[in-house]
Amino acid sequence: MLVISICILPSCKKKKGCTDINSISYDNEAEVDDGSCKVAGAGGNVTLVARPQHHGTPILNTASYPDTAYLKFNTQDSPGYNPSSFDLVVPGIHIGEDHVEVEGLRPGKYFIMMTGFDTTINERVIGGIPLIITAEFGEVVLNVPVVE
Repeated sequence: MLVISICILPSCKKKKGCTDINSISYDNEAEVDDGSCKVAGAGGNVTLVARPQHHGTPILNTASYPDTAYLKFNTQDSPGYNPSSFDLVVPGIHIGEDHVEVEGLRPGKYFIMMTGFDTTINERVIGGIPLIITAEFGEVVLNVPVVE
């Protein structure tokens, strides 16, 4: 028995779009990837200004314990506390500043963890939150809650 399948346009056209679920431009109806996916990572034009805050109080960068930003690309979930689980680690470089600048990011999904030292309680503080960057360029300012 011979079966012939005939495709009548436009029913044969598959919807094009971003098929990468980690992308901020993901289209769950897309069947064919068209290259429009925007995924997190280095190589972009966005600067993240990440500010660790302990109970709303800014944590200042110190020489003996610099504030540090840890970024995991293409996820909204924490990879844990091991620095090697992150894709990018950026220490604060200016003593006394209340932020860490992470330059050259692309639009996408991130998880950011920050560490610092709260001199008012003499303890290390750490915390993290998910982040979505939609901008193609410029600065994104983010307060990151940290706890002891």
